[in-house]
Amino acid sequence: MGNNYDIILIGLVAVFLILRLRSVLGKRTGNERPPARDPFTPPAPPTATPRVGDRGDAPANQGNDNVVPLPTASAPAPRPSLATSGPGGIRATVMPTATAGVAAIRGADPSFEPIGFTAGARAAFTAIVEAFAKGDTSSLRPLLDGPTFSSFEGAIRGRIERKEKAETTLIGFEASDVAAAELQGTNASVTVRFVSEQINVLRNADSQIIDGNPNEVQKVIDLWTFRRDTKSSDPNWLLVKTESEG
Repeated sequence: MGNNYDIILIGLVAVFLILRLRSVLGKRTGNERPPARDPFTPPAPPTATPRVGDRGDAPANQGNDNVVPLPTASAPAPRPSLATSGPGGIRATVMPTATAGVAAIRGADPSFEPIGFTAGARAAFTAIVEAFAKGDTSSLRPLLDGPTFSSFEGAIRGRIERKEKAETTLIGFEASDVAAAELQGTNASVTVRFVSEQINVLRNADSQIIDGNPNEVQKVIDLWTFRRDTKSSDPNWLLVKTESEG
């Protein structure tokens, strides 16, 4: 009988241990998720993440709109712009309407440089506008051709007869573009389109304002034409025509 008790006791202990293990480890039902990765299997090499500009061997129809090709050494260089910025960010360009004329003038005078010319034209514009406002005909005479000087002188004389006084403050330039150019024989003509900011006031004999506003800055667009004989030893250009745009 003692041996039977021993066998029964061992069986009870075995049953107890089996139940204990099931409560701790659980029971497989066939619905468990597989492990994410076998810990003894080396991980797969990472897939390279495409960068902006990478082409790789991707098919052309992959439809990835976020891939932007970067320029390569064989890509054509961008065409240089004729626009330049002078002091204060002043734009200076050769407009399409003037390119043929500029080429013709440079053929007659290789030293002609259109963008540099606009810098000199701005200086002449400033001197002429200020001299005209002051009625300073002696400063105007060397800058204008005969007919243009006569027109300016007549306007100044009319102001004096009416006892009017002009006040012009040139704030600055936004642009001075070569709008037209022409070569007739040896005479070169260049038209510059000035976009400037000015304050203009006209006062009567009693200093009362009859035109303009001293507190208002106006954008003024002028087309001035300068002329020079390319065969002349005199390098100066003379103003031969003025008109306003708009």
